[in-house]
Amino acid sequence: MDRAPDLDSFFADATWGEVLSALRAVLAGTELGETLKWGAACYTFGWSNVAILGGYSDGCRLAFFKGTLISDPEGALILTGPRSRASKYLRFQTPEEVADRADQVRDYVARAIAVEKSGAKVDFAKDDLDYPEELTERLEEDEAFRAAFEALTPGRRRGYVLHFSDAKQSRTRAARIEKHRERILDGKGMHDR
Repeated sequence: MDRAPDLDSFFADATWGEVLSALRAVLAGTELGETLKWGAACYTFGWSNVAILGGYSDGCRLAFFKGTLISDPEGALILTGPRSRASKYLRFQTPEEVADRADQVRDYVARAIAVEKSGAKVDFAKDDLDYPEELTERLEEDEAFRAAFEALTPGRRRGYVLHFSDAKQSRTRAARIEKHRERILDGKGMHDR
């Protein structure tokens, strides 16, 4: 694997830099390519994103984009969150733990690559999210906004709906919608730059 030089600062500056660097060293011995995406080290196979590294308050994560499709009889993979529908991860807290589990990392990477080679896709069930009333009203009154919102990818729409719906008060939901209106009109998701 070729190392992406623009990632050196990601590993040097990260809170969990030593653990992330240990994971990087293990991943270097796999078929995955390394690149910088979303401000993090992302690992690819062909043109597909396979895994991404990140540091969190509870440790480092090697997250697999299609984690739900990876064979996991050991039960080592952790679901990213209650709203996650595809991603699962392995968590590490020390460089020594990475060294002890290096074979496991390589094995799960091989499984993830096999998923990519098979062409398997995560089957996302039709979103059954209820749009908050404030969003429904805004979509009805602003045709350009409605067209732009409907043109977003399903994942981007889902992200916005979840973000808007998380607000407890109506005025907060309305303010969030207004805050993101221009981004939506520009076809951007919440986390796009």
